[in-house]
Amino acid sequence: MDNRPLIDPVHVDNLPGEERALERKPEWQPRYPGSGRLAGKVALVTGGDSGIGRAVAVLFAREGADVAFVHLPQEQGDAADTLGFIEAEGRRALAIPGDVGARAFCHEAVERVISAFGRLDVLVNNASEQHEAKDLAEISEEQLRRTFQTNVFGYFFMVQAALPHLRRGAAIVNTVSITAYEGSRHLLDYSATKGAETAFTRSLAKNLVERGIRVNAVAPGPIWTPLNPFSASEEKLQTFGEDTPMGRPGQPNEVAPAYLFLACEDGSYITGQTIHVNGGEVVNG
Repeated sequence: MDNRPLIDPVHVDNLPGEERALERKPEWQPRYPGSGRLAGKVALVTGGDSGIGRAVAVLFAREGADVAFVHLPQEQGDAADTLGFIEAEGRRALAIPGDVGARAFCHEAVERVISAFGRLDVLVNNASEQHEAKDLAEISEEQLRRTFQTNVFGYFFMVQAALPHLRRGAAIVNTVSITAYEGSRHLLDYSATKGAETAFTRSLAKNLVERGIRVNAVAPGPIWTPLNPFSASEEKLQTFGEDTPMGRPGQPNEVAPAYLFLACEDGSYITGQTIHVNGGEVVNG
């Protein structure tokens, strides 16, 4: 890894942080031409302004989908950039600021998608937050509630809002994490939420299979996105991803194709499963 500063010091307090504030930019650009695998579809991606969410949103657009994405209100800069990237692919785009931890907002967001595009075919639950803590006692009740509110309640709320509009053949893809399988000594509450999301994915898949709606997950390992630089220590970031078999962190555009596979007809016989994109780590489950 290079020795450039990981974060622009001016933006350190602007948590969870914008991608444009990173000195070392994530690679989100799709790597290949589109082939129409989502032509005529409409997708909603939470946390779609940066990182994995941005990579997924732009890749979906390249594959023919109109894309709406949810972002935190303070991340207007990244959201404006992502809007432009989607539109540059020739697709319609909609940015929706708000907090997925609020049930009313999730319903409002879905209604805005239906109003703008007339349908919804793919929901990607991706918005998450994490906070490092070396000791369990460091995790306040406020932090614990906030992490679960975003990561678990947000996933539930978005699905509840989207379900009335999802037709047979629709797909839901949840972002979980390698920490749900391996644990993390410094991300105790975050790991717990990712375990809950994994169980939610499997259970929801069984619940919706007769309706013809597939539900799957992607479990990234160490991926270079704003979530990590803005929540981890500088010491940890200097060797971020180097303990994987590939010896490096992944990039958002190396993860996004897994979401595309699960969202389109290529994954038509897959539900209740998780694709692990983690640089070669072998996990159980």
